[in-house]
Amino acid sequence: MDAGQGLSTSEVQSIREALAAGRKPRVVFTAAAGQIAGQVGQVIELTDPEVSDEFVVVRFGRDELPFSPADLAVAPKGVTRRVAEPKPEPEAPAVAAPEFVLDTPRVPAQRQEEPKVEPTEKPPARRAVKAVKPKGPAGLTVTLAYADGEWTVAAQQGSKALAKPYVVKPAEALKMVALVDVPGVQEAVEQILGTERAEAEQQAGKLRAELAEIEARLAELREAR
Repeated sequence: MDAGQGLSTSEVQSIREALAAGRKPRVVFTAAAGQIAGQVGQVIELTDPEVSDEFVVVRFGRDELPFSPADLAVAPKGVTRRVAEPKPEPEAPAVAAPEFVLDTPRVPAQRQEEPKVEPTEKPPARRAVKAVKPKGPAGLTVTLAYADGEWTVAAQQGSKALAKPYVVKPAEALKMVALVDVPGVQEAVEQILGTERAEAEQQAGKLRAELAEIEARLAELREAR
């Protein structure tokens, strides 16, 4: 049984589908799992892989612990849990028969200590469960933009748009930029506002000239009555 390879993405998906169908697929622990390598367990749950790399919950014996896909492999059919065979107990040394001697006081035999028997099998080491850090809130992005002569502000948290771009006055845009202490940013905004101001003054002068021409024409028409 080759337990060196971890679970592939397709095998994890097959396990997820089996759990959804009410089955508990068998897996075998790989060498990456440490002392329990080669033993067989049952997958009882798949948690969120984005929260922790150890999202495959396996039951073996009385334990239910999470493992990463690299710690596990799909168990071949017909494989059951492998248990180490007990070691034979050492034989007790033979006790010599008591010695009888005529007219010799009987000396009590020394008490022999019974040989210590080592445990035949060590229980599998319990893996420490890693503490799962809770996810923090998604990042918030506020964007101040200038295009086609208009200043707009938009807000977005993660992939969710909190506020669509809406138009703000140039003075408000300048106040927002003043809060950003970055060399060159405020100068760029002031340059844009200066260009807009010059264009507005030029357009206003042109309109005033056209208005004066219209008023003069109106005065001539009034005199012709």
